[in-house]
Amino acid sequence: MHDICHLDSDWFVNALATFLIIGLVVSYCPQHLRIIQMGSSEGFSPWFLLLGSTSSAAGMLNMIALSWPTIQCCNDVSVGKCLEITAGVTQVVLQWVLFTAILVLYMIYYPARLKYVDIDIPAHGTLPPQHVKTKLSSDDWRLSMNVSWAVTIHLVFITIVTFFLLLTRIQEPGGEVSRQISLWATLLGVSSALLAAIQYAPQLSRTYHSKLVGALSIPMMIIQSPGAFVMSISLALRPGINWTTWKFRQRRLKIDDFGYSLDSNSSTPLTDDIDTVVGEVSDPQVGDMSFDSDAEDAREDVPLLAKPRRSTRSSRFFGWLRL
Repeated sequence: MHDICHLDSDWFVNALATFLIIGLVVSYCPQHLRIIQMGSSEGFSPWFLLLGSTSSAAGMLNMIALSWPTIQCCNDVSVGKCLEITAGVTQVVLQWVLFTAILVLYMIYYPARLKYVDIDIPAHGTLPPQHVKTKLSSDDWRLSMNVSWAVTIHLVFITIVTFFLLLTRIQEPGGEVSRQISLWATLLGVSSALLAAIQYAPQLSRTYHSKLVGALSIPMMIIQSPGAFVMSISLALRPGINWTTWKFRQRRLKIDDFGYSLDSNSSTPLTDDIDTVVGEVSDPQVGDMSFDSDAEDAREDVPLLAKPRRSTRSSRFFGWLRL
């Protein structure tokens, strides 16, 4: 835990995180203000809001679950250090708050004229038909209410599961994340990525077919496109943040991305048992592999004996080619 709580400061990562936090607020504010100023949320796709809200919620709890040991460090470090080491969590939480605010404003400012079904009653003679407003909810309004309930239920469910796993976890040595939490965090991360990948498709389709922008803020869309890429880089650069399950497996086994031990200078992969056995059978270890010219000549007289190779490292590197 000591190593996690007292990591060296990285000015570039901290500056990038601060820039992105400010950028998140700047990018979402035009959308919030546009809905409020227009007094209408017409033009939004409920599916866009559903996918965006659930994606940001899953991403937020994914980051909280993976960063829980770091978050607990705030009990032992200063406020400034706490803000520094939890900047990644702050980014995803802020993104969820700002996007969910769009859904809230969408429901509040949903046009009253679009909430209910209008029926045209034909009149007698040359009189125009009469428009009668019924109490029947329109399809879009019913969908919007269902979306709100789905977002709420999804948030409550994943929040309960996440904190249940965090509060009932068995403390791992070195502050590592347990297997159950890593699997749950992976599920949240993958679902968040999949939802985010298709998030904008319903909105693009709705805007294209209606040929109207409505309350949708174009500046927000322009800023969000490159901003999401930069935010991904910022989160990836933060120490202790791993987005995939195999990263946790590597940390648990103390191996690097290529299967080599992190505790020694050995160049043999810990998971490559087959190569090790073949190497021992085909290449007997003879001292330090240095031979004089007489030994080399004697070896030439006995051609059935394999010549020892100069480099053990190269034999291990090319050994898999012979399998």
